[in-house]
Amino acid sequence: MRLLPREEKFYASFLDQAKLICQAATLLLEASRSEGPHMTTVVIKIQTLEQQGDELIHDISTRLNQTFITPLDPEDIHSIASHLDDVLDDIEEAAHCLIAYRLDPVPPTVKEFCEIILSCAEALQKAFAALSKDQPMLEDCIEVNRLEHVADELLRSAVADLFATEKDPIAIIKLKEIYEVLEETTDFCEDVADVLQSVMMKNS
Repeated sequence: MRLLPREEKFYASFLDQAKLICQAATLLLEASRSEGPHMTTVVIKIQTLEQQGDELIHDISTRLNQTFITPLDPEDIHSIASHLDDVLDDIEEAAHCLIAYRLDPVPPTVKEFCEIILSCAEALQKAFAALSKDQPMLEDCIEVNRLEHVADELLRSAVADLFATEKDPIAIIKLKEIYEVLEETTDFCEDVADVLQSVMMKNS
């Protein structure tokens, strides 16, 4: 029996945030397959999820300041929360880019990036579900790392192809920025996976 309670709600909050990320990534993929008013509606839904995520991160920070004994090092809890926030923020940024730049039609490469982001989100959700049950999550973290490398390669080839085939300089600027924002989202997912692997090593 523990002499002092350990606040386990952090795990539940992390998993809730991962689920929000998964929902937002699903909507981002839907937005990339949509057009016009429907795309705008989807982006508004993503914005709502991002606001919910901000509330969750605020709750984690508040609880961290009020909890004497935590299930993980306080610095690790703060780092995980911060990186999860980055992922959701960047998904929202990518969604707004789709609206602002009025891509018509949305290039297949954008959809491919969105599919990778969703796969990253699903792997992170599985990892946090495992964390909350004290189960192995290394394979899920490795999968996020693998997907980030796939996104890196896609960005390189997409940008090279863009400069080789696109004649409109404005289109090049718009598409290059969108590609980079989408790839950056996978970088943020990898940041989360890296922190989780570090936590595993410290607590093994």
